[in-house]
Amino acid sequence: MTSVRTPDPNPGWLSDLALQETRSRVPILYVEAVPARVDSGGNIEHVGVLLRGSTQTNQIVRTLVSGRVFHGETIRDALQRNIEKDLGPAAFPRLPVSPVPFTVAEYFPLPGLTPLHDPRQHAVALVYVVPVTGECNPRQDALELTWLTPEEALAPSLLADLEGGRGQLLKQALAWSGVLS
Repeated sequence: MTSVRTPDPNPGWLSDLALQETRSRVPILYVEAVPARVDSGGNIEHVGVLLRGSTQTNQIVRTLVSGRVFHGETIRDALQRNIEKDLGPAAFPRLPVSPVPFTVAEYFPLPGLTPLHDPRQHAVALVYVVPVTGECNPRQDALELTWLTPEEALAPSLLADLEGGRGQLLKQALAWSGVLS
């Protein structure tokens, strides 16, 4: 089966084979981000959803910015790196000095244990809403970034289309941000 994944020019701390072996034995730490355009008062006007090729299904799916935290890397640096990897170097994310996630998501390889599912692994993700102010140009395996109003993002069909149950995370992000009452 061919992969739709773009080769990582900086594979970090594990080879693909070592990562596969590790994924089968221990949870892997990730960061995920909901990119947001905010007004001068900090209210969300739009959220960004990526279109990319799924490494699990080899299909085109909607998803959020996400990626592993490398050994020896701070959470803040992992967020910056993964946002740049997915949205381009001119996205200009506004990261706080000490980022605190709005939720912690747990993905299991067996469906049904939680609403979030990743057939490759047991993963734990720290999830953030990150305002971005610059020009976003998807890179690597991200094909497109779609900016949606909160109302558009809450459409049941869009939430259901997000890979691995991430629609739940998008809904939580908007609730945490005060968009849902």
